[in-house]
Amino acid sequence: MTTTPSTSIRQTVKLSPSYVLPWAFLIGAVPLLAIQPLLSLPIALFGLFLMYQTATIRLEFTPTALDVYRTETLIRRFPYKEWENWRIFWPSVPILFYFKEVKSIHFLPILFDAKMLQTCLEERCPYKQ
Repeated sequence: MTTTPSTSIRQTVKLSPSYVLPWAFLIGAVPLLAIQPLLSLPIALFGLFLMYQTATIRLEFTPTALDVYRTETLIRRFPYKEWENWRIFWPSVPILFYFKEVKSIHFLPILFDAKMLQTCLEERCPYKQ
């Protein structure tokens, strides 16, 4: 039996965390320590900040909205009906997720499974050029 897209959209999908981006900043800061120590520190601190965000922020795709959680607390809900457009920057090495709602624009670092993010976005909010 095959499932129709409408059946799969009814499920809530929780994206698993991905520590690739925070580790890239932390590892990238190490060689900079020898060349530009003052530049290395902010990059390492940003990597630690992203590490913390990756550990605490969760995205859930529900049938009607993208929900953002910090640990177990819902901090923001983005209903799909208000979305105008979305994009994942540099899909081969995804680092930034952008989406535009009717009233605002949002940028999120890719701190979660990028392939599952794209799959969920394509199912729930087909890309508009």
